[in-house]
Amino acid sequence: MSNAPKILLAEDEPALGMIVKESLETKGFQVTHCIDGSTAYEKFKSQEIDALVLDVMMPKKDGFTLAKEIREIDAQVPIIFLTAKSQTKNVVEGFESGGNDYLKKPFSMEELIVRINNLLNRKELQNEQVEILIGDYTFQFKKQTLQFKEEACIKLTHREAHLLFHLNQNKNEVLDRSTILNKLWNNDDFFSARSMDVFISKLRKKLKQDERIEIINVRGFGYKLVY
Repeated sequence: MSNAPKILLAEDEPALGMIVKESLETKGFQVTHCIDGSTAYEKFKSQEIDALVLDVMMPKKDGFTLAKEIREIDAQVPIIFLTAKSQTKNVVEGFESGGNDYLKKPFSMEELIVRINNLLNRKELQNEQVEILIGDYTFQFKKQTLQFKEEACIKLTHREAHLLFHLNQNKNEVLDRSTILNKLWNNDDFFSARSMDVFISKLRKKLKQDERIEIINVRGFGYKLVY
């Protein structure tokens, strides 16, 4: 079990927390279960954690606040939110607070396990030191920063960094909308599509100092980064 992925689960509903914990353990994960955000934060600081599964509505500290505090000390550890909230603004808030994925209640354990494994596999890419030149910008994927010439670095969210990475991987080609939604959002439903549109707008603003750079909306197909 020493090599088993270590999951920190923060869920204040005892029955659901026990079901999730036992289900993950049967699949080979080591799980630490906390019933509030403050306890989860202390556990994270004292233990080696490979991924977090956080309920949004919790006592003492909600999931979004917890994620923001964790991101101040660890920019890479994968975070999945569990929540009954499904409005676009809630989904965007989750990603902006540092979340990697967002699973709406009720959910299947099979889907949660697939998403955890997907994020753990993706973590290998995050651990590589990747410095990319995009026009006059330097994009540090691992650090999740964007720097224009000699100016101060701009901090990117997890979602912005991954979206920009994939856009640049397909530079001057259309990045299929459904493909990127399924890769980064794990589904291509309406809420995920609206969320991606918001993050595309945020990236455009952060790249606006180099007028050669464009993120073009190819209607009906997806987006294309050109420079």
